[in-house]
Amino acid sequence: MSLTSIKLPELAGKSVLITGASTGIGAELARAFAAQGAKVGLHYNSSREAAEALAAEIEAAGGTVRLVKADMLKSDEIIAAVKDVAEAFGGLDGLINNAGGMVTRIPYAEATDEIYDEIMDLNARSVITASKAAYPWLAKQGGFVINTTSIAARNGAGGGAGLYGSSKSFVSNVTRGMAKEWISKGIRVNGVAPGVITTPFHERYSTQAQLDAMLATVPQGRLGVAEDCVGAYLFLACESLSAYVIGQVIEVNGGQLMP
Repeated sequence: MSLTSIKLPELAGKSVLITGASTGIGAELARAFAAQGAKVGLHYNSSREAAEALAAEIEAAGGTVRLVKADMLKSDEIIAAVKDVAEAFGGLDGLINNAGGMVTRIPYAEATDEIYDEIMDLNARSVITASKAAYPWLAKQGGFVINTTSIAARNGAGGGAGLYGSSKSFVSNVTRGMAKEWISKGIRVNGVAPGVITTPFHERYSTQAQLDAMLATVPQGRLGVAEDCVGAYLFLACESLSAYVIGQVIEVNGGQLMP
């Protein structure tokens, strides 16, 4: 059954900011939430053309979208982006911290302070900054935060992706800690940990040989696609479905990792 045929009325009219939404998993999330009638804040940084094309697609289908640009390495731009979307939509009901990247594959023995800072700031600090900026808006009526972590947060990653995996471990633990602190305000914080998903991320950072090696470890016998991840986010966004799911990370990996 296609997710587009599933209707979740409680998402209609909700205001949701999705970071890193121009391509890959973020783009599929933007399509999915817009299809449910949510107002989508579509964040991008370097992929302006892709973001504009996606926004046009959503609007052509009758959806509401707000494009917002921010460099996730710059806290002031993140804060401004959250404020822009919240003010444009008259509030904020949900934040999906999806932006991030590997930056580069580099062994721990060769890592520099500069590479460390970029990887950690992009994947870890940005989550805290965006969430803090969204908190006052979400606390007004309750809502949700969903953080995108990774299978690499649990398995130590490999092939020079260790620092990336470590940054995602940080995100997974922030998810649990933030969930404990924020549920008193009616803000449900959870995460989704994709496995090997064939998106521009792997087109940029993984060779075909690396992908083949990863495929051999997936019991389902295929690599994932961005659409495979969408259902987990929709589930966590709907209070009627996940009201008692707090501080959890849903693994979406075809059975590659079963913690």
